[in-house]
Amino acid sequence: MALCGGVGAMALPSELIVHIFSFLSDRDKLRASAVCSRWRECLFYPALWTELKLRIGGGCNGGGSSSEETPRLEFLMRKFGSFVRELQLELAPVEGYLSPLNNDPSSTRMDQPDSDPQLSERWRDAMTTYLDQVLCVFSSTRNNRNLRKLSLYGDTCVLQQEGLLDSSNLLQIHQGDKKINEIQQLFMELLSNSRQLRWLSCSFMLGLVTPCSFACLSNPSAETLRHLSLLDHQLGPLISPSELGRLSNLHSLALDFSDLTSELCGLLASPRRTPLHRLSLLLNGAALEFKPLEGTATEDDWKALIRVSANLRVYIMALELDGSELLRVLKPSLPLERLHLDSYSTLVTEATLELISQQYNKTLTHFLLLRDDPEFPDLSINRNEDPLVLLAWRCTQLAVLVIHGYTVWSHNLVAISRLRGSSLRVLTVSEESIDFDPDQSVCMEGDPVHNLVKEVSLGLGRVWHPCLDSSLVLSEPTQHFHRELHAFSMGM
Repeated sequence: MALCGGVGAMALPSELIVHIFSFLSDRDKLRASAVCSRWRECLFYPALWTELKLRIGGGCNGGGSSSEETPRLEFLMRKFGSFVRELQLELAPVEGYLSPLNNDPSSTRMDQPDSDPQLSERWRDAMTTYLDQVLCVFSSTRNNRNLRKLSLYGDTCVLQQEGLLDSSNLLQIHQGDKKINEIQQLFMELLSNSRQLRWLSCSFMLGLVTPCSFACLSNPSAETLRHLSLLDHQLGPLISPSELGRLSNLHSLALDFSDLTSELCGLLASPRRTPLHRLSLLLNGAALEFKPLEGTATEDDWKALIRVSANLRVYIMALELDGSELLRVLKPSLPLERLHLDSYSTLVTEATLELISQQYNKTLTHFLLLRDDPEFPDLSINRNEDPLVLLAWRCTQLAVLVIHGYTVWSHNLVAISRLRGSSLRVLTVSEESIDFDPDQSVCMEGDPVHNLVKEVSLGLGRVWHPCLDSSLVLSEPTQHFHRELHAFSMGM
C-alpha cells in the first residue's frame, strides 16, 4: 500500500504499527524500539510479548559473558514478566568448562574448581550469574496470573566422574544460601499465584525446586496443568504422590527414572485420572549410587498403567548405564517409542540390542546409540548377523536411527537402508563409525565410500551421506533430552 503525498509511517494508527511489528523477531523488536518514542511505545504493547524465548549465559554463540547479559534480562523481565503467557529460558554453562562433552571427560570433575585458580574464578562467576538471573526471572513473574507455559533449562547438572554437581556447590558463592532461599520462595509464590498454567518444565535448575514446592501450586493450575517436567540430580523425588494426585489432567510427564516408583506408577494408573499419553524418563548411571533402581516401577505396574493409558508412549535416555542395569529397566510391557543410549565408555552388548529389537518391535520409532570413546567396538560376533540389522528388520515403525562410537559394516548399513527404505526418515551414522569388509570390497569396483553412498541412497530413496563431523552427532545429552522431550510431548 503506497502512502499518499507526504504522509509517512508515523501517520499510521498505533494499531496498524503494532500489527506490523508483530511479524518481527524479539531481537528485531528491541532494535526497532530505539528508533523513536512512538515506535518504542508501540513495540512494548503487551500483545506483542505474549511469548518470550531467551537463551543466555556462558558466553554462548559469541554473545559476550553471561554477566553482561544480566541487565538485558532485567530489562525484558521488568517490561514483560508480569503479563507474558509463554516464557522459555535456557541458561548455558560456562563455555568450555561445564559442558560434559569435552574431549576429556575428566575436565568436568568437581575437584577442578579448587585445583585451577582460573577455572575456580570462572566457575564462581558463572554460578553467581546463574543465581542473579534466576532471581531476576522469578522476581518479575511471581505475580503473573496469565502465565500458561514456563520452560526452564539450567544446564548446570553435568555428568561427573567424581559425583554430581548439586545445589550444595552454590553455597560456595557469596550470599549463595540467601539467594537460593529467595529463589525457592519466589518460585513457590509463582505457583501459588498462577491460575491457568498448562505447561511447566524445569530441567536441571539448581536450587529451584524443593520437595515442598508443589504443595503451593494453586488449585486452578492443578486442574489446567497438562505437562510437567521435573528433571534434577537431587537425592529425593521433587514431587510426592499426593501432590501428583492433584494433577489429574496431565497428558505428559518427564521425571528421573529413579523417581518413577511403584507407588507413583500406581497413582498414574488410576481410572479417575486423564490417561497419560507421554512419559519421558532420564536414567543417569552416575547417579544410581545415590538414587538406586530399587522401588521403581515393576512389570505389573507397567501393565496396570497401560490398561488405563492405552496410548501411552515412553521416551528413555540412559547415560553411562551398563547392560545389567539396562536389562532391569527395559520391562516387556513398557511401551517404548524412543530410546537414546549415550556414554563415554560403557558398552552396549549384542544381547541388549537383541532384547530391544524383540520387546519393542511394534513401538520403537527412534533409536540413538552413541559412545564418545576413541575405540569403536564391533557389536556383532558374526558380521552377517549384525544386531542393528536385526533391529531394523524387526522394528517395523523405526523412523530415526543415529549411530556413533560403534563399528557399522558398510554392507550392513546398506541392508538397514533396504529394510526400512523411505520410512527411515533419519539415518545418521558418523563416517568414523563405518568400516569396510575387505572380502566384500573385492567383489566391487570403484571407490568403496562412493559405492556405499550410492547403495544407501538407493535403499532410502533419497540422497544420503555419512556424517563427516562427529560433533554434529554428539550433542550435549541432557540438553538434547530436554529439547526432545518437548517435541515428544507436544506431538501428542
